[in-house]
Amino acid sequence: MHATRILIGCALVGATIACDGATAPGDSRVSLSFSGTRPSGAAAAFDAGPGGVTADAVGDSLTITDGTNTLVITRVEIVAREIELRRAGVASCDSSAATDDCEYFSVSARLVTLPLAPGATQVLSVDLPAGTYSSLRMKVHKVSDDAGDLAFLAANPAWPEDQSIRVTGFYNGAAFTYLSDVNFDAEEELQPSLVVDAVAAVNLTVRLDLSLWFRTGGIGPLINPATAGPSGVNKSVVENNIKNSVRVFEDDDRDGDERDG
Repeated sequence: MHATRILIGCALVGATIACDGATAPGDSRVSLSFSGTRPSGAAAAFDAGPGGVTADAVGDSLTITDGTNTLVITRVEIVAREIELRRAGVASCDSSAATDDCEYFSVSARLVTLPLAPGATQVLSVDLPAGTYSSLRMKVHKVSDDAGDLAFLAANPAWPEDQSIRVTGFYNGAAFTYLSDVNFDAEEELQPSLVVDAVAAVNLTVRLDLSLWFRTGGIGPLINPATAGPSGVNKSVVENNIKNSVRVFEDDDRDGDERDG
């Protein structure tokens, strides 16, 4: 397993820190990609638990079945903002743009569309200063009409206010749109720690495993997305599944598989 390496993005709407094309001595070019599915192969790769649920990612959709119900996901969008890279041995980072201990970018809201086919899609890249880092944090957060989100709303005028996630698709043939106002910090420890030096460009993938979102206990029978909305009985179940679905790993070939990093 290669040493884990990571990206901090600068080419974001409203980013408080801008990056240029120069690479300082000791810096390394790293990229950040997103994935919505586990590695390609077969539906068996998604087989999980006593519920007998399987999923198959084909083209631009993800089909999940539990033998009785069928969920087809056709589009998934999340609102991502701040990314914080913590140096090894540091307990926490402050809220400034950068400190001696952390690389902290206060980043305005950005709309990320998760790929549904196998593999990962690159979103950002940057030159990362040399050093050893222990964790990455990314916030998923709803959009409001305050000053900090004006640029996002201008770029995405159709985005529903006070929402952080939107999923569209079909459940047993009936069209649905799932909206969530969930806010959470997706923080992952880097194991082993990220060591940045003047080496070849690398890629980090953030995977939000969609096959786990609409399932009882994350691995059981399917949940109808219509029951997971603002007043739905499964609202908290699905939100917890989303929070627990995040993984971060080195993925230089962008195949969405952490096992060959």
